[in-house]
Amino acid sequence: MSLRLLEPFTIKNMTLRNRIVMPPMCMYTADGAGMPNAFHLAHYVSRAVGGVGLIILEATAVQPRGRISDHCLGLWNDAQAEALAPIVRACQEQGAKVAIQLNHAGRKCQAQAEPLIHGPSALAFSDEYRTPREMTEQDMLETVLAFRAAAERAARIGFDAIEIHAAHGYLLSSFLSPLTNHRTDAYGGCTENRCRLLVGVLRAVHEVWPADKPVLVRVSAEDYEPDGMHPDEMGRVLAQIRPYVDLVDVSTGGVVPTPPPALYPGYQVRAAEALRQASGLPVITVGLITEAHLVEEILGNGRADLVALGRALLRDPYWVLHTARDMDLDYPWPAPYARGFQVRK
Repeated sequence: MSLRLLEPFTIKNMTLRNRIVMPPMCMYTADGAGMPNAFHLAHYVSRAVGGVGLIILEATAVQPRGRISDHCLGLWNDAQAEALAPIVRACQEQGAKVAIQLNHAGRKCQAQAEPLIHGPSALAFSDEYRTPREMTEQDMLETVLAFRAAAERAARIGFDAIEIHAAHGYLLSSFLSPLTNHRTDAYGGCTENRCRLLVGVLRAVHEVWPADKPVLVRVSAEDYEPDGMHPDEMGRVLAQIRPYVDLVDVSTGGVVPTPPPALYPGYQVRAAEALRQASGLPVITVGLITEAHLVEEILGNGRADLVALGRALLRDPYWVLHTARDMDLDYPWPAPYARGFQVRK
């Protein structure tokens, strides 16, 4: 017996030991300067010890006003990079590959230390959020350069991959959706125009990111509103950015407050499968997936190439190892822990 989820996966120079991904999940435990601490080290390294193939660090801001909260990680200066480096090395020493998700929160910035927030249009996310200032071309240039500088730091400290966050209604995502982008200039209107800022960011990242390492992008394929983003339109977005992307991390929602009409295990898989077929790019899927048999169905039927487990890995850092053990599969445990599973009760 074998499991597809335990099979390796290679993209560019990065070979994952299995198909399980820890998706980026905000921990809101950084200090006010965006610095990681002992919690981050324990949090990420424990999932590497537990067998995860790819760990994607939580949304990490490229500018102070790009934080989702006052306690989000940052990579806008060298001190932050130096503090992240030991976490990257420790995860890699335990066999995991490590990516970082670079983000700008845009109109969904709730960092109270930042009085000025930006968006494609002056539209608040909800009554509980501040109204952003419509970005100027100078604002956009500064943002592109901030992503570039953060990517250069990420490359310098040895991340295996980089993910650009263009989902969930944060800055780049809000440019993509017609619900939040009401501009009439070169950055609004048609699909090509709404992609213009994301393309600029990706081009700038490629100027400093090693050519042999993968670039990921996270997208929201569905807005759950009739006039919003849907998988067919996101397919057209991917056609615009395909030259700059190696792997697509597919999610949904978050652009406007409208929730999905139903939540169930694998509720976002259909969107990932559609984008995989439309773009020809490998995809990560995610969404209330907790059981190995569902992971096997997704991988076995070619619906996605990698499967991210969010809440499941929060509950059980050793999900991969426990799954192999429960199915009586010969899978390598970390040597210091192996004797704990030689005798079963």
